[in-house]
Amino acid sequence: MTRLFNDPSDFPDEARLGLVAAHRDKLMAVPGGVVRSTRSETGTVAVVIGGGSGHYPAFAGLVGQGLAHGAVMGNLFTSPSAQQVYSVAKAADNGGGVLLSFGNYAGDVLHFGQARERLIAEGIPCEIVTITDDVASASLVEFDKRRGIAGDLTVFKAAAAAAEAGATLDAVVAVARETNRRTRSFGVAFDGCTLPGADDALFHVPAGKMAVGLGIHGEPGIREEDVPTADGLADMLVSRLLEEVPEGIEPHGARVVPILNGLGTIKYEELFVVYRRVDELLREAGLRIVEPEVGELVTSLDMAGVSLTLLWLDDEIARYWMAPADAPAYRKGSVRPAEAIDPAEVESVAQLGIPPASKASKELAARVVAALEVLVATVKENATELGRIDAVAGDGDHGIGMQRGSKACLEAAREALASGAGAETVLRRAAECWSDRAGGTSGAIWGVILTSIGEALGDEHSLSAERLATGVAAASDNVMNFGKAKPGDKTLVDVLVPFSECLSKSVAAGESISAAWERASHRAQEAADATADLLPRVGRARPLAEKSLGTPDAGAISLAIIVRALMPVLERCE
Repeated sequence: MTRLFNDPSDFPDEARLGLVAAHRDKLMAVPGGVVRSTRSETGTVAVVIGGGSGHYPAFAGLVGQGLAHGAVMGNLFTSPSAQQVYSVAKAADNGGGVLLSFGNYAGDVLHFGQARERLIAEGIPCEIVTITDDVASASLVEFDKRRGIAGDLTVFKAAAAAAEAGATLDAVVAVARETNRRTRSFGVAFDGCTLPGADDALFHVPAGKMAVGLGIHGEPGIREEDVPTADGLADMLVSRLLEEVPEGIEPHGARVVPILNGLGTIKYEELFVVYRRVDELLREAGLRIVEPEVGELVTSLDMAGVSLTLLWLDDEIARYWMAPADAPAYRKGSVRPAEAIDPAEVESVAQLGIPPASKASKELAARVVAALEVLVATVKENATELGRIDAVAGDGDHGIGMQRGSKACLEAAREALASGAGAETVLRRAAECWSDRAGGTSGAIWGVILTSIGEALGDEHSLSAERLATGVAAASDNVMNFGKAKPGDKTLVDVLVPFSECLSKSVAAGESISAAWERASHRAQEAADATADLLPRVGRARPLAEKSLGTPDAGAISLAIIVRALMPVLERCE
């Protein structure tokens, strides 16, 4: 378990600051993560990596010469917000464009995608390459749906070496994509990890068993098997990866980079015992081994687990893999010392002012804050149950994430209200802080919901049923466009769409705000309960779809609970 912490909510940030304090020659803290503390060549591409905290040395430990230029660090096992990604990318930018690279998880895709759009709008070229190395998370036919695990390292290393060599953004992207195409990983877990302050691990595996096909965010495996010997585990890992040689590669005589990765509590001696057999098996298969890695490279706090990655090399990727690097947790060869950067040179992201608002909108803003107070209390009351539901086929953090995001959202809304903001600005600030502090898919989606409703309400108008229904309808459309989920995918969308449709229909029929909302809230609860009969088609739960059958979606349930709890607030608005 995780034993050493202060306030559990401060754990990720205190770990980040401690890492920087221990490596000031390489790292500098910026809002949302870290960047190199040494100067990079002007006009070169900046490679910015990231994801949730709890995976050290990924991601901040891989920032330094020859490796990443910056790392965005979300909360534990939670994707960073778009604001955090934008902040780190701005600080890391060298004038040659930015490559954002991360594991293929829904929250990361949403937030990094938002940040990319913002960077491009400001004239900074930016591209994204997601890592999809985990063979257990989807079939080869759905390669682009696979998640990223320890194969992150191969893509980060090759792309960053290309950037260091002066390659253009297009060329760096091409290297990253080809490296990802040539990377495969497969892993097992013997027990789950424990978040700081938690009473128990996110999951357990029965004694003598192991979970096959683990994730790195506390997700259980896709099946359980008896724990084999070290050689037996090596046989399993190697045979599975050799079943899937990337297209266009002749296996016999091919060069591969094996990476045997410990997830947090497997001892190095154990890893070496397993790797001894991995090496034998690969050589017996006629493969040539190039600069292997054995150790903790992408962890999951204190998870007991092991994964094997194979990177199939070509001449270009081999050159970049073997290129020197000097980061806190990864060193290879010898790099030329670089000049230190003055922290004052690093651009920071400023908060915008409060736009003017009418008296009517300021009064509405006060009602918005009252609604958010109810929302926060509702989430707090149901957080444990939401976490339990989420843990059936996910990592169990939905309740915690909703609490963290809604609390930050309310604080921002109160501050904006005190500064004289109207309804739209209050909701926009609330949305930004929810997304920023919660991270993850739910953080991004609730940011979209609140922003959409705020835009419909505006900073000039009083509340009307029509504007509210228009805002909810916009939220429904924007969430689907943003997250790519559709009704039937077993997500919050399965509640948001019917809720919006019912609300709009009731308002169009002339019902009052409270009557229309009450009717729609009943429809929302029915839709949320019905998600128990669905199998997830997107998100982290998708690889464990069968486990979720019979259990409703946590995001759908939380939305239904919230809209029902807001009824008294809507009644007071009439």
